[in-house]
Amino acid sequence: MSTNHQRTLVVVGNGMVGQRLVEALRQRDPQRRWRITVLAEEPRPAYDRVALTSYLTGTSAADLSVVPDGCYDDDCVLHLADPVDHLDRDARTVTTASGRVVAYDALVVATGSVPFVPPVPGADLDGCFVYRTIEDLDAIRDRAADTGSGVVVGGGLLGLEAANALLSLGVRTSVVEFAPRLMPAQVDQGGGEVLRRKIQELGLEARLATATERIEAADGGLRMVFADGSSLDTGLVVFSAGIRPRDELARSSGLEVGERGGIVVDDGCRTADPAIWAIGECALVRGRVYGLVAPGYDMAEVVADRLVGGDAVFAEADTSTKLKLLGVDVASFGDAHGATPDALEVVYADPVAGVYKKLVVTDDAAELLGGVLVGDASAYAALRTMVGRPLTDTPERLLMAGPATSDLGDDAQVCSCQNVTAGSIRGAIRDQGCADVAGIKACTRAGTVCGSCVPLIKTLLTQSGVVASTALCEHFDLSRAELFDVVRATELRTFSEIIAGHGRGRGCDICKPAIASILASLGAGHILDGEQATLQDTNDQFLANIQRDGTYSVVPRVPGGELTPEKLIVIGEVARDFGLYTKITGGQRIDLLGARVEQLPAIWRRLVDAGFESGHAYGKALRTVKSCVGSTWCRYGVQDSTSLAIMMELRYRGLRAPHKIKCGVSGCARECAEARGKDFGVIASENGWNLYVGGNGGFRPRHAELFASDLSTQELVRLVDRFMMFYVRTADRLQRTAAWIEALTDEHGDGLAYLRRVLVDDELGICADLDAALERHVGSYTDEWAAVLADEEKLGRFVSFVNAPDAPDPSIRFVTERGQIRPATPVSGDGPPVVAGPTLEVVR
Repeated sequence: MSTNHQRTLVVVGNGMVGQRLVEALRQRDPQRRWRITVLAEEPRPAYDRVALTSYLTGTSAADLSVVPDGCYDDDCVLHLADPVDHLDRDARTVTTASGRVVAYDALVVATGSVPFVPPVPGADLDGCFVYRTIEDLDAIRDRAADTGSGVVVGGGLLGLEAANALLSLGVRTSVVEFAPRLMPAQVDQGGGEVLRRKIQELGLEARLATATERIEAADGGLRMVFADGSSLDTGLVVFSAGIRPRDELARSSGLEVGERGGIVVDDGCRTADPAIWAIGECALVRGRVYGLVAPGYDMAEVVADRLVGGDAVFAEADTSTKLKLLGVDVASFGDAHGATPDALEVVYADPVAGVYKKLVVTDDAAELLGGVLVGDASAYAALRTMVGRPLTDTPERLLMAGPATSDLGDDAQVCSCQNVTAGSIRGAIRDQGCADVAGIKACTRAGTVCGSCVPLIKTLLTQSGVVASTALCEHFDLSRAELFDVVRATELRTFSEIIAGHGRGRGCDICKPAIASILASLGAGHILDGEQATLQDTNDQFLANIQRDGTYSVVPRVPGGELTPEKLIVIGEVARDFGLYTKITGGQRIDLLGARVEQLPAIWRRLVDAGFESGHAYGKALRTVKSCVGSTWCRYGVQDSTSLAIMMELRYRGLRAPHKIKCGVSGCARECAEARGKDFGVIASENGWNLYVGGNGGFRPRHAELFASDLSTQELVRLVDRFMMFYVRTADRLQRTAAWIEALTDEHGDGLAYLRRVLVDDELGICADLDAALERHVGSYTDEWAAVLADEEKLGRFVSFVNAPDAPDPSIRFVTERGQIRPATPVSGDGPPVVAGPTLEVVR
C-alpha cells in the first residue's frame, strides 16, 4: 500500500536485468518504501533474450516472458513503448518520447546494448538485419521465406546463434568472421578449429579471417564483397558482430562514460551522481562491460540491496559460458586462454570424434584456473565449480572422466545465471521437499535461464537420495524401453505371459496399450488377434479415430500425397454413398468423417478393392511422409522429393512406435513440405539429402535439428531405418522424438551427438541388429484393414450393439452445413438433424 513516505525509483529499461532489479527490490522491500516506475522502449514486457532463437522454432513471445504474474501494480508501474529521451539530473526528472515527465529519488539505467554494425558501405540496404529483438526475428523470418541463402557477419556467440536461427528457417547459411577462429572470445585456436569442422559437417559455411569491404544490391538480393577481392551472393545479411552499450542517456546528461562506451560505475554500481545507478550491458564496472546476463543479474541484486540500505558490492563476475550451437556443445570457464602467468595447459583432442578439451591449471597442477570444452561439455557444470579450488584428481583424469559431483562443497556455485549454490539446492531438496528438477527450478530459480546446470541439478537430486521413477506404471517396475528389451529377448507374445513374468496385477490403461504397441513393433501378429485385441485403446480397437459424437474417421493412405484420378473418384464415391464429411488433411490425405462403427467394414472394403490401405491415422505409428512436387515439376526443385517420400512412406508404413510419427521431404531449401516440423524431415541439397530429426507440431512445437548432410539416397534410408528402430526400442511411452532426444541430451550431454555415435559410428554395436529389424518389418508388413476384411471373427467386432448388430446408434445425429454434414450440437440450437447412411435422410 502506498504511503506519503514512499520514495520513487525510476528504472530505464525493461530487459532481463531491469526486470531482475524490480523483483529483487520488491523482495527486499515488503513495506513498499519504494514506488517503482519502469520505462521500457520495447512494446512488450521483459523476455528471455538468452532463448531468443527458440522464438523461430515454435516458442511464443508469451512463453519467453520473464515477468511473473502480479509483478506490476499500483506501486510498481510499467510503461511500454515509451523510451526515455532526456535526463535532467538537476531536477531529477526524466522525459519520455511521449512527453511523460517522471520525477525520481533514485534512477537506475538498464538500457542494455545495441548490436554493433560495422561501418561497411551498404550495411543499411534492404535485406540487412540485426539480431536483438523479437521484432528483428520477425523481420528476418519474413525475408527468409523469400530467399534460400543468408550470411551472418560475426562468428562469436551471438553470430552462431543467429546462424542457427537462419538454419532453422531452412536458409543455406554462411558465417563471416574477421578473427582467425570462431568464438574468439571464448575458445582457443584448437577449440575453434574443432567447432569449425563440426558446424561445417552440419551444412554451415565458415569464412574466417575475412573482412567485409562493402555490400551491394545484386540480382534481386545482395552481394558481399570482401577485402581479398572475393564476393558472395546472398538473400539476406544478419549483423551479429558484438554489442555496444546503450549509454547515450548518460552522455547527454554529462555522466562519465568509458573510452569505448559504457556508463562508469563503482563497485556498488553507482555513478558519480549519487542518485543514479547503471546495471547490465550499459554499465562499465572496473573498466569492463559485461555482455552476459549473469553479471547483470548480480548488478541488479547489488543495487536492490543498496536501495534498502545495504552495502553489497559487485564481485568478480563469472563469465563462464555453455551453449549448444548448431547441435555442438561449446563451453568455456575461468581463465580459458591461459592468461595467468606460468599457467599450464592440459589438452585432449580427438579430431575424428570432434572433441576438444583443455584445462588451464597452475604451474604446480594443484589448482584449476579455467578450461575450454568443445564437442563434449558434459563435465562443464562440475568443472566450473572447481575454478580457484585445489584439484581433486590429476588434470588428465578430470579431462577424461570429469570431477566427482560428491566433491562439491555447499558454497560451490551450480547456477551462475541465478547465483545458486550446491548448498541452496541441497537445502531445497532437504527442507522444501523438492523431488525433481521442476521443483528445484521453482524453489531456487536454478536452471531457469540457460539450462546448462540442469544435468548437475539432477546429479545432486540423485546424491540426495531422490530417485526419479522410470517405472511404466504401478504394475511394472520396468520402463518402457526396459520392457521392450525383455519382450524382445524372451519372445513372450501375450500380455498375460509378460505381466506374469515381469509385472503384477491385471494391468491398466497405461501398460496395456504400451505392451500392445511393443508387441506390434515386434511383429507379434495382427493387433486384433486374440488377447491382443483387448489391450488396444478405442481407436486401435476399431482401426479408426473416434470423433466427439461417437462416429469414426476413415483415412486411407496416400503415399507422398500422390493420387490418381481413378482413386480420387473412388474416395469421392465412398464419401457420397455413405454421407461422409470430406476434408483434405495437413498431411496430404483425405479425411472422411462421420462413419458409424458398423459402416467401417463396408467403407473399407470398397477402398481396399480400389487399392487403398490403412493410413494408420488411429495408431501410434507412421502417419505420413509429406512431400512437395520436387524437381519433377517445380522450377526450384533440386531432387525428386515425391519419389523419395513415396518410397519412405511405403517402407515405414505400419511401424508401431511409442508415439505417432510424421515425416516430410522437401525438394529444395524453400521447404514447401515443412519437413523441419516433422519427427524426421528430409530437405534436398545440390549434393543429395539433408536429414533433420526431432521436430513436431502439437502442444509444444519443435523444429527438427540437422543430423547429417549431403547424403545419398542409400545413406539416407539406412540412417532413417536406424533412427526409427532405435526410437521404437528406447523411447518412453507416448514420448515424441523431440522429447526423446531431449531426454538423451539430459542423460548423455548431447542427444544428437549421442545418436550419431550410436547410429553412424555404431558405438553400441547394434546397427546391424537395427538394420535387420527394419528389414523384418518391411518384409512382414500387411495392411491391417485388408486382414480384418478377410477374417469373419474380426469383422464381428464392428457393431454398435451386440444384440442388434445392424442397428445404427440413434444418438448419432448430424446437421448440414456448407453442403456437408457435421455433428449436431444441442447447445447451438441446431434444427432437425440427419443421420449418416448410404444416403442422407431426415430423422423426424
